[in-house]
Amino acid sequence: MRQLWRGSGVNIGLSFLSMFALFPLLWMLSVSFMVPGEASNFPPPLLPEHPTLANYIKLFEYSSMGRNFLNSLFVATAATLLSLTFNVAAGYAFAKLEFKGRHLLFRGLLSALVIPAQVSMIPLFLMLKGMGLVNSWIGVLIPFVASIFGIFLVRQYALSIPTELIESARIEGASELCIFRSVVVPLLTPILITLGLFTFMAAWNDFLWPLIVLTDSDKYTLPIALASLSREHVQDVELMMAGAVITVTPVLILFLMLQRFYMSGNLAGSVKG
Repeated sequence: MRQLWRGSGVNIGLSFLSMFALFPLLWMLSVSFMVPGEASNFPPPLLPEHPTLANYIKLFEYSSMGRNFLNSLFVATAATLLSLTFNVAAGYAFAKLEFKGRHLLFRGLLSALVIPAQVSMIPLFLMLKGMGLVNSWIGVLIPFVASIFGIFLVRQYALSIPTELIESARIEGASELCIFRSVVVPLLTPILITLGLFTFMAAWNDFLWPLIVLTDSDKYTLPIALASLSREHVQDVELMMAGAVITVTPVLILFLMLQRFYMSGNLAGSVKG
C-alpha cells in the first residue's frame, strides 16, 4: 500500500511538472489564434475568445515565411544527410578499423569538445570568405559535415558490433565498403536515427551561424526571418506567436514520430564501450 501511494505521488508530481513545462507551448499555440491585441490584455487570456487563422494567413501573404520555411527545410535536410554520411563513417572507423594513431587522434577530438562552438566561428568565417563561400548554402552546411559529438556517439554504439561478424564478412571476400554498407549500417539504425534527429533539430533551430554567413534575405532560414519579423512587428504578439508555432511544429512532430528510436539509440550509445 505504501508503494502504491508512493508511485501515485511520483506520477502526480511528474504530471504537474510536465504541465508546467508544456504550458508555454500551449499558450503560444493559443495566442497564435487570437485577434490582434487580445494577448496584451491584463490578465492575459488563456484561450482565444474568437479563434482566427488571420495571423497565419498574414504571415504567408505579407512576408516571405513560405520561402524561409523551405530554406530551413533544405538546410536541415542537407545537414542531416551530410552529417550521417561523414560522421557514421568516421565513428565506425574509430571503433572497428585499425590504423596508426587511432586512439591518439580520437583523444584529440574528444579534447576539442571543451572548446565552445562560438570560438571557432570567426576563423571558420574567414576561411569561407577566402574561398568565396560566404552567402552560400555550402557555407551554411560546412559546420554540419563533421561533428565531434556525432563521431563519438556513433563510435560508442559501433563498439557493440561483434568484431567476429566483420571478420567473417572479410573472409567471405567482401570489401570494406560492402561490409560497411550491408553489415554495419543496418546494425547502426537506432544511432543513425538518433544522430539524424539531433542534427536536424540543431540545423533547423540554428540562428547564429546562418545569420553570420548569409547576407541575402531570400536565403534566410526561419529563425532569422522570425527575428527580423519581431523587429518590424514588436507589438503584434499574436503574429509573432504564429511564426513561433510554424518554427516549432516540424521539429516537434519529427521528435514525437522518432521518439522510440531516439531513446533506444541514445541510451545504447551512452553505455557501450
